[in-house]
Amino acid sequence: MTTSSKRRLYALWMVLIAGFAVLHALNLRADFPNHSPWIFDWAKYTDEGWYSNAAVRAHLFGHWYQPGDFNPATAVPVWPFLEWVLFFFTGVTIEAARGLAVGCFFLSLLLSYTLLRANHSNQPRWIPLLALTLIVTSPFLYCFSRLAILEPLLTTLTLAALNLAARLPRMRRPVCASAGIGLLFTLMVLTKTNALFLLPAVAWAILLPLWQRRAVAVRCALAAACASLFSFAAWMTLVASLGLLRDFKYYFFVNKYFKPPEFYWPLLSFWWSSNGLLWVDHILVPLAALATVGAMLAWRSRWGRKLLLDPVFGASVWVIAGLVLFMTYQNHPQPRYYALAAFFCFILVALAAGALVENAAVWPRRIGLAAVGLSMAAAGINGIWTLNYATHPEFTFVDAARSLTRYIDEHPNGRRLLVSISGDQVSLVTHLPVLCDDMGTQDLAGKLAAYQPGWFATWNDLDPGTLEDIHNHFSLEQVAGFRAFDHPERNMLVLFKLHPLPPGQKLDPSLQNLQEPLPEDKIDIPIE
Repeated sequence: MTTSSKRRLYALWMVLIAGFAVLHALNLRADFPNHSPWIFDWAKYTDEGWYSNAAVRAHLFGHWYQPGDFNPATAVPVWPFLEWVLFFFTGVTIEAARGLAVGCFFLSLLLSYTLLRANHSNQPRWIPLLALTLIVTSPFLYCFSRLAILEPLLTTLTLAALNLAARLPRMRRPVCASAGIGLLFTLMVLTKTNALFLLPAVAWAILLPLWQRRAVAVRCALAAACASLFSFAAWMTLVASLGLLRDFKYYFFVNKYFKPPEFYWPLLSFWWSSNGLLWVDHILVPLAALATVGAMLAWRSRWGRKLLLDPVFGASVWVIAGLVLFMTYQNHPQPRYYALAAFFCFILVALAAGALVENAAVWPRRIGLAAVGLSMAAAGINGIWTLNYATHPEFTFVDAARSLTRYIDEHPNGRRLLVSISGDQVSLVTHLPVLCDDMGTQDLAGKLAAYQPGWFATWNDLDPGTLEDIHNHFSLEQVAGFRAFDHPERNMLVLFKLHPLPPGQKLDPSLQNLQEPLPEDKIDIPIE
């Protein structure tokens, strides 16, 4: 093939990649695609609102902090800070928040390309382009990169840190650059706390390229560690001085999940967490695993050594391993947690295929060509899937949030304040003032007494414990329901009026079960 033909082919390929990338930025008001394999992920009901609530409150109500409510910005402030800045230019809209996530996705594409070119200037261009193709055609990443959640920004910061690390050997002042990596790591942790489990990946990316210059490697590692520790300590000092340590600690308390009583539960959790990688892709993830194991077994071969001594390949393995370890520890894997791992799974596939295809030996080259063919077939299938999602947007949640807010405005009932687990999500869409009924440093009964809301909303059914807390101060009247989303247990947003109990009346739990409807209640949905 002539040079001009290659250039035209590469240009066409890049146009295709750009076209699929642009799909991520269309119809940003649309629902997380309904009836997907990730139907049960709660990010689409709650997380966008929770992690945006500080920025939303600051712009709409003049304060970012709501005493007693869920205030995650004390522990993960980077994302809400960026949203706060963005909202000065766009106003508070869900499209703007999601646009910021898509912007992170675009930047991550660029950083993925530069990372793959960092130590391989003579590497064929098809290798990074293959990685980008797998990323932009992925329906998994299409779904989760369009949500205003923490994973897109964490992916961008991780790739930025690894890009810096991969270039340390060629820098005139690698120690200063390593301090920058340390600051980036602090931003990663303050974006999403599970970034702590990415420390081995960052350390590997710093140390491996400098292994022949041990003294420089040690100085770089110390510079990165000190910069990270001091910058994180500065944030904690600010949190403590503002009296927000309780909210900071609560963020970790609420993210603790049930551990089985069996002594071997880590094995069960590890199986669950590692198997969760298949949410990303049923073809490419096993291919990445085979490539990693194959490189380890063939470490004496040219292609095996090439991969194992490639800091990008090793760091990618450590990123995936760190995330699986985190999910194992939490015993609570969710599809969105694997959005960062997806990027690095696809990078592993591209690097392994490239090392095999560029090998002079016959069999490794044939295996590499087979891997490329399988990858492109997966990209074709995924591309059709992604196109289907992009061309069939639905807007059920935005419509439900607006209808709910309109009902509240047309039927006044005490304070215009909604209590709901999805309240912050509604507020991001319609600017309605809200409280979270499920999370907060103050128990729900105390919050209800302090804030005296007029409205309550839940999905499909009522939790008995929530009902008991409400009955300390209110009776409930079910007044409306709004269809949204696709999960059979989370597809109807039900609205209640809260009617204060008569002055001086306090129900006695010893005389009546507050987890059951009161005579004054009007509740048609199940209590379970």
